[in-house]
Amino acid sequence: MGDEKSGGDPDVTLLLRAWGDGDEQALEKLTPLVYQELHRRAHWHMAREQDGHTLQTTALVNEIYVKMVDLRSVSWRDRAHFFAMSSRLIRRVLIDAARAKGRQKRGGTSSHVVLDEALASYEPRPELVALDDALTALAQVDARKSQVVELRFFGGLNVEECAEVLKVSPETVKRDWKLAKAWLRRELKQQVES
Repeated sequence: MGDEKSGGDPDVTLLLRAWGDGDEQALEKLTPLVYQELHRRAHWHMAREQDGHTLQTTALVNEIYVKMVDLRSVSWRDRAHFFAMSSRLIRRVLIDAARAKGRQKRGGTSSHVVLDEALASYEPRPELVALDDALTALAQVDARKSQVVELRFFGGLNVEECAEVLKVSPETVKRDWKLAKAWLRRELKQQVES
């Protein structure tokens, strides 16, 4: 399976599948195996945030973990699939927090309930929402390129991990990453100019 190739623990895949099939004990065994990796990926992302931001890595991981537990019915393929989904959830949590903060600044109230107090006080980078909008537009043009950006930018996956998740070659990931960055730069520039 892909876990052996990527150096991952093959037990993770078995536990993910058991959890997806409803085995609650599998989740208890799985948690310590994936928590450290989720923390590492969240830390990687948080290190790129503005100085003085209030969101802590652990708060982000806790929010991701709570959302993951709600995904019981997912048919987990392997460890790579799990971390691809975690990349998507990191994106969603950060974008939701950024949008909620934007609504509050405009006098609106947020209908999204944040489980962790630290997320409620998170000050996102202003361009994060614009990037999310541009990624959504890119997904309509080329879904795989959008996935590469999501995996690399939000999930902190390297080229080989992205290739494993997307079932393509590392060269394809590198090419998609390069083209997606150019497309996003152009799209973001157009948003600023309009």
